[in-house]
Amino acid sequence: MKKNKIIPEEFISAILLFVMASIAFINVLSRWFFHLSFAFTEEITIHFFVWMTTLGIAIAFERGAHLGMITIYEKLPKIPKKIAATISAVMAILLFLIVDYYAIREIYMDLTLFHMESEALRIPQWIYTIGTPIFSLFIFKNIIKGMIKEFRHIEEEVK
Repeated sequence: MKKNKIIPEEFISAILLFVMASIAFINVLSRWFFHLSFAFTEEITIHFFVWMTTLGIAIAFERGAHLGMITIYEKLPKIPKKIAATISAVMAILLFLIVDYYAIREIYMDLTLFHMESEALRIPQWIYTIGTPIFSLFIFKNIIKGMIKEFRHIEEEVK
């Protein structure tokens, strides 16, 4: 019998989704009963959605659910398959390194030069931006984990 273990990416996503749904529900009730709309709810929901998207990318890499050209890939022999899987993983890592570079650069500029704050809650903007490089650590972990899983799958196909 297989144990259900808690996957951090999924757990954090579930918490973020719960908070987003709760905030949206409270805002709907506020509009209905008090004819007031809380401006901060949109701000929090949008930024949490970005964080959830980053976590969703990590989950997709772990499950092997990212886009790929499997029609060509499946016809390749063992060695070219491993090369293609390695190239795919390296390109994905490079992509998210570039994303992280620009996110960290924006955080640095917010901390040192601009001191930007969010419009509704007046929270420093870097607090929202820091989620991208932090949650992309899950992406890097799952890209490598997915590549190892793919290598095992290739070895099992040969046997």
